[in-house]
Amino acid sequence: MPIMPAKRLLTCLCVFCLLACSLLACDVIPSISVNGTPVTSSSGGTTLNEWMPVKPGVELRYEQWKAASGDEDTVIITRIDPAKVHISVGYQPNKPLSMKNWMKQTNATVIINGGYFDAQDQATALTISNGQAYGGSYQGCCGMFAVDSQGNASIQSLADQPYDPSQQLQQATQSRPLLLVNGKRTQFQEDSATTRRTLIAEDTQGRLLFIVSPSQAFALNELADVLEKTDLSLKTVLNLDGGTSTGIYVNGGGQHVALDPITTLPIVIIVK
Repeated sequence: MPIMPAKRLLTCLCVFCLLACSLLACDVIPSISVNGTPVTSSSGGTTLNEWMPVKPGVELRYEQWKAASGDEDTVIITRIDPAKVHISVGYQPNKPLSMKNWMKQTNATVIINGGYFDAQDQATALTISNGQAYGGSYQGCCGMFAVDSQGNASIQSLADQPYDPSQQLQQATQSRPLLLVNGKRTQFQEDSATTRRTLIAEDTQGRLLFIVSPSQAFALNELADVLEKTDLSLKTVLNLDGGTSTGIYVNGGGQHVALDPITTLPIVIIVK
């Protein structure tokens, strides 16, 4: 291979440095890969902290979050107006699916993973899918995302308001812990592991937010501290199953995001 003259090499290095600096100065989302599982997005070059329309009632946003420990991640946030969409909980313990196959089966605009499940793919707490209830409710703790017969969606503290079958819920998934209640950070006992995270939140205007941290960046206590300080006007935040279960798909309005879970999922939240 011929050796490049020193002057030409110096010129090329200067050009490269200028290009690198200009890219670093841009508020652009980095590519993300977690244990060989990539987060893909066709919205290349999208800036952070900007709501992008997916369809009426659905918006997409990316933010860079950093904990006091220095751990940081680019989080994926989907904001949903329940009055403009249809929300359901998919539950198939006998036939768990990959996120990709859940999307194919439901033709959804957005899907995220739901609450916890055991080694037999059975929900570990109450799950309601299209009016059919499975399992028993948590008692004295934890939280529940639910949709009633009128299509009203909410996140409920089961310590403050235990599940009542007379609520006539059509969709629900229970999980733990609640990270924010009435905009204030809660106190909880969970392990300090950093892993992928899936959250569902309600803001002060009654909109839902699906928040996904795709990297192994945050312990739950760190995440609760970050959530309390965001400008998203969050009222209530519930942690969903995370780690190998964390996943989100968004498809619509030119926005296409895919973060595949490492495992198949028996429980998902579906937005159409």
